Order: sequence, then structure tokens, then C-alpha cells
Amino acid sequence: MPIAVNVNNLSMKFNLAREKTDSLKEYFVKMLRRQLMYDEFYALRHVSISVEKGTCLGILGSNGSGKSTLLKCIAGIYPPSEGTVTISGSIAPLIELGAGFDPELTARENVYLNGAVMGFEKEFIREKYDEIVGFSELHDFMDVPVKNFSSGMAARLGFSIATLVKPEILIIDEVLGVGDSAFQKKCAAKMEELRSGGTTMLFVSHSLPQLKNLCNKAVWLRRGEIVMDGDAEDVCGEYEKWSESHTAFE
Repeated sequence: MPIAVNVNNLSMKFNLAREKTDSLKEYFVKMLRRQLMYDEFYALRHVSISVEKGTCLGILGSNGSGKSTLLKCIAGIYPPSEGTVTISGSIAPLIELGAGFDPELTARENVYLNGAVMGFEKEFIREKYDEIVGFSELHDFMDVPVKNFSSGMAARLGFSIATLVKPEILIIDEVLGVGDSAFQKKCAAKMEELRSGGTTMLFVSHSLPQLKNLCNKAVWLRRGEIVMDGDAEDVCGEYEKWSESHTAFE
């Protein structure tokens, strides 16, 4: 099968400030004098994965394991410190609630804004507007500023726009864990429809049943490194055994 996403020897390093600065002026003075002290933190270390087209890959691990960082590198939000990411196809990332939204604008205005960010023409969004609103079930709230939305409402709107057309690669990070169960089921059905239609999906969730139901492959990350990858049932099973005897950040 052709490869949709290829991650080769990927590392992502962040510099964490060692000391506190009391003002912006002090920060810039220290920066210019090269007096700022940092600790290097690797969110990912030498991660390599290949995702075949049409695969639904679950990414699991405890908090701080590097799951979201990996998705952001794949989506092009973070340039990797080392290694490469090669993508074959268009990406629809649903990584953070409200990403691409202006909280001061209404939901109606944000539909056009978010659609533009995703590369849709204004006329196309106008034609599909009723479909977006219908799926999100936010008919009574489209003229309300997004800053007044709950996390579940923002997720509804974001998911409705991201899945408006069949993306070649859909990236989803935790956002389906919010909102009511009825809408979560609706989103799961939509994802199953996309998967059946050949969309490649990368899916982060703490819900092992959800990962098992949707994904055929999985990768387990711990402290930025791959512990195991392979069949979703096998990887989820091993992770479940491990998590029973370890704390969240181990």
C-alpha cells in the first residue's frame, strides 16, 4: 500500500527556562547578553512510523508522552528539531479546540474564517453552510461569539468544518472526548464513514475502547519514545496491562 505519512527519526526539543525573569525588559537584556539559562527537554526522541493510506492509527500513552507533539509535527505546526516528516495528501487537523477560531467573532463568522484557513473558497463555504450547521446542531448559537462557547460546542463546530469534505488525512487529538455522548457517537459514525472511504486517520485518545473500535493500527509512546507499535488490539492490551501498575507520568 502507498504511504500517506512517513515519520523518520523525528526528535522534538524544547528549551525550558531555568530561572525566572521579573520583566520583559530583563528577559531581553539577558537574551542579548546570552545570560538566559535553559534546560533542554525532548518531547520526542528518534520516532519513526509509516502510515499506509487508508489506515486508522491510534496514538496512545500517558500524559506528557509526546502524543500531541507528534501530531503537531505531522500537521506542520512544529518544525522538528531532527528528522523528517513526509506527507502524501491533504491534511485536515483537528488538534486543539478552537484552533483557527477568533473568539471575538460569532460562530457564523468563524465558519468562514476556519474554512479559509483550511483552504476552502468562500463560495464553497456559503454553499455548505447549512450542512455545517446541521451536523454541529448549533442552529440557535451561530450569532453568538465563540468566546461564549463551551468546549463541547467548539468541538462540534470544528469537527463539522474539518469533515465537510473527505480529507485524505484526518488528524484528531482528544477533541472527541468533550461534549455529550450522542454527538460523540455521531462523530464516531462520521469517522467510520471516512475510514471506509479511504481516509487515513491519526487519532489520539485516552479511551482504549474508542481506539480499539476505530483503529486497526496503534503506536504507544512513553516519554517521547515508541514502546510498541502494531495491531491496535495488541498495543492497547499491552498498554492497559502497563497502566494498571504505573502512575500517569511514568
